[in-house]
Amino acid sequence: MPTNALPRRARRGPGTRLATLAAALAVAVLGLAVPAASAADSLISQGKSATASSVENAGTPASAAVDGNTGTRWSSQFSDPQWIQVDLGGAATVSQVVLRWEAAYATAYQIQVSDNASGWSTVYQTTSGTGGVQTVNVTGSGRYVRLLTTARATPYGVSLWEFQVFGTGGGTTPPGAGVPPDSFWGDTGSIPAARDVLTVKVLNRTNGKYPDSQVYWTFGGQTHSIAEQPYLDMPANSAGRMYFTLGSPAGQYTDFIEFTVGPDVFNGNTTRVDAFALKLAMRLHAHDGYDVQVGDDYPTFQEDRSATFAKFQAEVPAEFRGLATVNAPYRIPAPGSAPDFRAGGKYANYFTAYAQSVGVDEPTSNITGCAGSLAGNPDMCAALNRHTAQLPRSQWPDPAQYYRAAPANYYAKFWHDHGINHLAYGFPYDDVAGQSSFVSHGDPQWLVVAVGW
Repeated sequence: MPTNALPRRARRGPGTRLATLAAALAVAVLGLAVPAASAADSLISQGKSATASSVENAGTPASAAVDGNTGTRWSSQFSDPQWIQVDLGGAATVSQVVLRWEAAYATAYQIQVSDNASGWSTVYQTTSGTGGVQTVNVTGSGRYVRLLTTARATPYGVSLWEFQVFGTGGGTTPPGAGVPPDSFWGDTGSIPAARDVLTVKVLNRTNGKYPDSQVYWTFGGQTHSIAEQPYLDMPANSAGRMYFTLGSPAGQYTDFIEFTVGPDVFNGNTTRVDAFALKLAMRLHAHDGYDVQVGDDYPTFQEDRSATFAKFQAEVPAEFRGLATVNAPYRIPAPGSAPDFRAGGKYANYFTAYAQSVGVDEPTSNITGCAGSLAGNPDMCAALNRHTAQLPRSQWPDPAQYYRAAPANYYAKFWHDHGINHLAYGFPYDDVAGQSSFVSHGDPQWLVVAVGW
């Protein structure tokens, strides 16, 4: 489960304060004469690929700041510095940036451009940001535009409803987020209102492999097929699991989601911490309009189970390929649950030298399982699994640095590569820097869980 299962902050509307005389601010701060944006310049960031230094949780991804929807937002972890960047898809001339802040804004920040997302040039900076909607006229060019924040106005992170870049040029970038179409989730308008905290609906997305009468859920001492009972009125509970099984209630194809449900809040996640057994995705919707999807991505649901196993073997290094055969066809276990990576196994020392090089003396199974001394050190455990422990700590939260070299937890990487918005729980502290499939929101209305083959 996540290291922090507290309910997230209530969503608040954007402020109404406007940044005054943005061009004059640019002159005062940078000493540049910045022309106003041309009337012909277009919004070139919407729908493009966005990444960030961190996210508060799966419901506040970087992509939400460039989706054109002022009801969704990016929100960071509660620390400085933070950044969000957008890939414009090609070389562009940038004339204006509009920041639509949520109540958690930055007082000090820079706007930067780059041709390669490595070397950055600052085109605007301030230490007196006021939040609200800030319109900044700039002169710059590059494929990437980044907002780098260095001081927060509140104890929370920084949060943007929209990060809008205006200019000319750019191009297209593939979406790659794997978000299912609305049709995947069925008729959500007919989900009955909850008498307790929220209504849970279970969907059969096995692509015809199993009928509804052979897709089962188990929770709170009751087991039903979804043909018999597709809904559950979820009460408040502590550290619960809901299991899903195909074929029969005692079948070997079984998996689960985890959650803690308060009187008026849902905290939960899909998980690959122990193993992959069934394709699972969930969509949480709240009364205030909050709506988020996490879990295995749409292409993974569309393919046959045998194709997923084959894809795993094709994409991971040799050391990890045996995970797809040791419990086949029922499970792909996490490394810490497989004999190869445990004491006496042929890869028992996979992480040993790397861990020792950064002062950690733990066996591989404790590293992938975040056990032993790492049980109380989430940041280090995440850094070892992602192969960032050798980097300056300031780079540990940067997803662009993850899994770039061995040794790394390539089992976890696979589920991130094939997760909705690339979020997954591949090891126990995968929520560090907001990379897990954990979602949390108050006043929940319904949760739909899709079960695949």
